[in-house]
Amino acid sequence: MLLKPLIWLGDSRKRIRSFPARARVQAGFALWTVQEGREPSDWKPMSSVGPGVQEIRVHADGEYRVIYVARFQEAVYVLHAFGKKTRRTSRLDLELARHRFGVLIGERKQ
Repeated sequence: MLLKPLIWLGDSRKRIRSFPARARVQAGFALWTVQEGREPSDWKPMSSVGPGVQEIRVHADGEYRVIYVARFQEAVYVLHAFGKKTRRTSRLDLELARHRFGVLIGERKQ
């Protein structure tokens, strides 16, 4: 089976690389699972960001999230990655993911 390529938007790759080692490994495994066309073990839909957008939840050395969209045939797009400090996802993190999703959709229409 062919893996869908990962396309990192903005600084999402740099942010995942800044996660602690265990969190980085868990996020990487979850993204690999998505590349194979399967669902990661701990995720939730993020319809507030855009249709088809999902969030990987990583519980290792803290709380971390990876927001991505995999509904397109050609690739898995990683929109944003961040550490969580509170129960609610910050407005700024959601706005950044929404912005990157909007840019992605705009580029796909061209």
